[in-house]
Amino acid sequence: MKPYKHIFFDLDHTLWDFEKNSEETLYTLFHEFGLAEFGKFDCDSFYKKYKFVNYLLWDLYNKGKIDQKELRESRFVKTLTGLGLEPHQVPTGISEAYTDLCPQKTAVFPYTFEVLEYLKPKYGLHIITNGFKDVQYIKMNGSKLTDYFGEIVTSECCGYKKPDKRIFEHALDRIKVLPADCLMIGDNLECDIDGARLAGIDQVFFNPEKSKSKLSPKPTYHIHCLSELQAML
Repeated sequence: MKPYKHIFFDLDHTLWDFEKNSEETLYTLFHEFGLAEFGKFDCDSFYKKYKFVNYLLWDLYNKGKIDQKELRESRFVKTLTGLGLEPHQVPTGISEAYTDLCPQKTAVFPYTFEVLEYLKPKYGLHIITNGFKDVQYIKMNGSKLTDYFGEIVTSECCGYKKPDKRIFEHALDRIKVLPADCLMIGDNLECDIDGARLAGIDQVFFNPEKSKSKLSPKPTYHIHCLSELQAML
């Protein structure tokens, strides 16, 4: 393996376990907002529908087709109307409650801290995320991740979203380093892997679900567990 000097991590779905934290939050909101009283769907259906809708909306956001305000305002409306509610039945404040509660959850992927402890003395560690600045800092502080990282680059702050190579170039400029000296680790083939490749940065595709997605072109490296990084680096 090349002698890298700096490692960039994605945050959601790579270190911070978005799915687990979001699921816990949605189950809480299902009960707090009395969604069972409508008799249209159960808690599991609510979680699965939200997950589907949120994925589509984030894809649109990453492609610049919707903004932060539209993403936040529409995800619960689309979820609950998709489950049979009328728009006026969507509880007021449910989106804000999700935004307040979910970032406070602290689940991270297995071996996160062991790997960061191993890597920190050897490399400069940094975050590149499309997540919103206010939310990402809450997640990192609550999960005790902040102290491991130098630069925390958000799309909201630099004005470009992954996979736009300019967000990676912005990060490189912040730490005054060449692309060849860096490695990007993330779960999203388009945003993290293709984006880093466009910027001339080697990539590690983190694929904990072992999905069979066609990897074309192939990422530089491919792992299923963060613990594999200790053998690689």
